[in-house]
Amino acid sequence: MAIVVDFEAQRAKLGLTVAELADLVGITQANLFVLKNNRAKAIRFSTLEALCRALECQPGDILRFVNDSAS
Repeated sequence: MAIVVDFEAQRAKLGLTVAELADLVGITQANLFVLKNNRAKAIRFSTLEALCRALECQPGDILRFVNDSAS
């Protein structure tokens, strides 16, 4: 997967549990785990905005590009 959602450092920095973060973002813990484990095919801007609001960060703090091509 080329785009990775990695919010663990931000979550830990704020001392939030996964359950607390899910509540703040307004999604289920199951959906948060899908994002956390990089099994999501997409992320809605509204979810990204809610994550950034809850984690007090910018999108670039939790999204990164991983070049997984063999070239």
